[in-house]
Amino acid sequence: MDSFIKDIGFACRTLRKNLGFTIVAVTMIALGIGACASIFSIVNAVLLQQLPYRDPDRLVIMWGELRARNVLDFPFSIPDVKDMRLEAKSFDGIAGLFPPGRNAIGGDDGQPEQIRVCAVTPDMFSLLGATIQLGRNFKEEDGTPPPPPATAANAGQAQRAPQVPTIAILTNGFWQRRYGGDPSVVGRMVDLGGGRAEIVGVLAPGFELLFPPRTGIDSNVDMWTAARLNFDTAARNTGALRVIGRLKPGVSLEHAQVEAEGIAAELRSHYPLKKNADLHIRVVPMPEDIVREVRPSILALFGAVVFVLLIACSNVANLMVVHAATRHRELVIRAAIGGSRWRLVRQMLTESAFLAGIGGVLGLILAKGGIEFLLVLAPTKLPRISSISIDSAVIAFTIGTAISTILIFGVLPAFRASRPDIVDVLRVSGGSPGLRAGRWLRNAVIVTELGLSFVLLAGFGLMFRSFLSLQHVDPGYDANHVLTFILQPPGRRTPDALAAFLRQVDERLRALPGVQGVSAAGPLPLDGGVSNIPWATETAGAADPSAFRQANFHVVRPGYFEALKTKLIAGRTFTEDDNTDTTNKVVIDNLLAALAFPGESPVGKTLLVRNLRPNGPNAPVNNKVEIIGVVQHQRHESVSVEGREAIFFVEQYIGAGSAPRWIVRTNGPPQSIAGAVREAITELDPKTPLAEVQPMTAFVDKSMGPTRFAMMLIGIFAGVAGLMAAIGLYGVLSTVVRQRTAEIGMRMVFGATRPGILRLIVAEGLRLSGLGIVGGLAAALALNGWMRSILVTVSPTDPATFGVIILLFLAIAMIASWVPARRAARLDPSVALREE
Repeated sequence: MDSFIKDIGFACRTLRKNLGFTIVAVTMIALGIGACASIFSIVNAVLLQQLPYRDPDRLVIMWGELRARNVLDFPFSIPDVKDMRLEAKSFDGIAGLFPPGRNAIGGDDGQPEQIRVCAVTPDMFSLLGATIQLGRNFKEEDGTPPPPPATAANAGQAQRAPQVPTIAILTNGFWQRRYGGDPSVVGRMVDLGGGRAEIVGVLAPGFELLFPPRTGIDSNVDMWTAARLNFDTAARNTGALRVIGRLKPGVSLEHAQVEAEGIAAELRSHYPLKKNADLHIRVVPMPEDIVREVRPSILALFGAVVFVLLIACSNVANLMVVHAATRHRELVIRAAIGGSRWRLVRQMLTESAFLAGIGGVLGLILAKGGIEFLLVLAPTKLPRISSISIDSAVIAFTIGTAISTILIFGVLPAFRASRPDIVDVLRVSGGSPGLRAGRWLRNAVIVTELGLSFVLLAGFGLMFRSFLSLQHVDPGYDANHVLTFILQPPGRRTPDALAAFLRQVDERLRALPGVQGVSAAGPLPLDGGVSNIPWATETAGAADPSAFRQANFHVVRPGYFEALKTKLIAGRTFTEDDNTDTTNKVVIDNLLAALAFPGESPVGKTLLVRNLRPNGPNAPVNNKVEIIGVVQHQRHESVSVEGREAIFFVEQYIGAGSAPRWIVRTNGPPQSIAGAVREAITELDPKTPLAEVQPMTAFVDKSMGPTRFAMMLIGIFAGVAGLMAAIGLYGVLSTVVRQRTAEIGMRMVFGATRPGILRLIVAEGLRLSGLGIVGGLAAALALNGWMRSILVTVSPTDPATFGVIILLFLAIAMIASWVPARRAARLDPSVALREE
């Protein structure tokens, strides 16, 4: 212990004496560890932490696959879920939910507002193990459908059955925000949409239902309601429920998958529509499915930041080699008076540990600021973003990283320095023999460092090309100068009264100054909503039920295509005369037109569509619709993906209010008319709140968020890596100049010119850079499969990108080589020879 304390004291004195070296080394380590800890906080929160549910490893998400229509992640019909519950023996429970929607809430002495409401089967919270802080959980009877209304036959003898209220549970955050944490909220009745809801409980803080981002199931919910479902009479062919299951203890995923496929086979054998669609059931672990989309980009970022740490360690290792070389005489003397090799190694490792410890503490401080920066940049689709923080796992990772840096940059230089050559020291009268002896090690380290930097720069170049490509993609609409908002009128209105109110809204908004177009849709491109419908040509569908494909299903008001500046290719778009509940006219996009009627004009032709309206026992399977126009395809799910073909229906045919997202095109900034829009609607109905008032470009930004996030972070890492590589190359060449001082002096005595000396040193830098480029290029090409998963429209082997990066890298190398080369060229030969 005594000698250990002496080692620490000696390390402190040595590092304080060489303050410049200490500051540079600690800064490098802190930057590397800080960046690593910041990104690891995302890896930990999103990929490593268990889901906040009871026994999350037993939770699965179940999806339908319509393989004949190339449709994945398809929801189940309500009767299908009943069959799954009855037939599946591998599960402790199967629960379902509908996608969250907007509903107006009022009647509780608070201001009317639109809140996000999600309907679930009553067993959902029990299945997940959610904690109810106040009140009670859902009960099975909360999901019992209300009794049927009185029929015409008994209307004169019995009154209509009273409306059964929806049973609701509040999230903790909404309870605190709207009701101030008032416990008397339990048992309160509130107006919700067109009906009444009874609040029976409040969830514990922090609960959220996590679902894969691609499904559009937003975890930001204010109120949960018990879905009143009739499993016996609901439509068999309408997919609506997203399903979560809990495996029984000891049941493997493989066994559950086999059982689910057996259920799918039974459904195919009993229901022709499911056979024609080739329905299968996929069982996926819930933790895996939630992060499936984001895992590649997060791992790519973590790999990039590990490269940054390795580059920092390489730089520090080079500094340690040079630092040890300058102490060569000291180490020789200590060895000569009896210092063992292990004693010298221990002393050097103590200094490395001291540097790593200080760098680790500073890195943790930098990581705290880095996490705040990441939370600002992070895309909203990133699951569990709110749980990103510096916790015990991040601290343990930081400590482990600091120890690893000791091993990476401390061990080899320490062992190299612990073998001083006494004869070499006595033979050389000037200079530092250690500088000559460590040349191969320094060169190997700098080549490795340059190679890692090249990989990062190449990654950034490819991401930048992807981002530029996205900027030039034509999504099929113009999102600029468009304000969007959700309008859900509260209270119970008849369909005619609601349609009349919406017409008034349309007229008022069109009359506002600067407004160029007004319409509404459900869903709107890139808003996260996804709905689809089976279709086939009349001839093919009648002859072969398996000919049906799946298309995106959109409900729009007249003027929609004009407001979004979507190009009309053939025919016409909807007019007010089309906006009735009896029309059968549709507009299709050019993708569907090419599939259904290749080489022909679709205008005037008919399509068969299925499940357009709720299916009663005697409802027709197919609906016939007439095509009146063809428009340019709109990218709906993502700017980066073309997506599926689309069919557009006019709002009134589906039902007044079925297009809740309104769009207002202006001749100026969209937010400038937001106040006027609110006032216009408030004048019509003070109790009608608006929600999600924002420019449509916000949807585009959200869609491009993951690519922008990855590009910016890799760009930052690449910039830091390039700077570190330049510093490392500068340090190596400076050492080369010191090593070759006498040689340079002799060259100049025998006639070497200053430009010749300049070229000599720059050539050395370019030689090392060339080796780094070769190694980096090989590594970048080896990682092309990894990069492919996060790139858009750009090949991971894009020659133009690699060509530009090579030129940029050589330019950095030239700049880093210039300063030591210039110093060498300005040496005075007589001074150089005398010094040596």
